Parts: sequence; C-alpha cells; structure tokens
Amino acid sequence: MKASEVRDLTVQELENKLVDLKKELFALRFQHTVNQLDNPARLKDVKKDIARVKTILLEKTKSAQ
Repeated sequence: MKASEVRDLTVQELENKLVDLKKELFALRFQHTVNQLDNPARLKDVKKDIARVKTILLEKTKSAQ
C-alpha cells in the first residue's frame, strides 16, 4: 500500500483499515509461530502499512482540530 493511496481515505476508512491490518498482523504472527507462514516478508510489510496508516491518521486528526 502506498502513502498516496492511504491519504485518499477518510478518517473512518483509515480506522477500519488499521483494525484490519492489526488483525492480519496477528494472524501472520500466529502462522509464523506454528511454522506455517509462506512469506515472512509479509510481516514487515504489514508493520510498515500499520505505521503508515497511523501517521496519516494522526496528520488528519491534527489538521481537523
């Protein structure tokens, strides 16, 4: 997911996306623990996506105030 794609989302959509990404990260960590993870690089990608969404969400809430 690119930052430009994330910036186009509304605050509500960003919050929903953040919840989805956290669920995905949990599932990936679980798969990694039981040695069923096919693509370990996906963990890193999801963590970066979470950080990206949090950053842009913070920017949007600060600008709204």
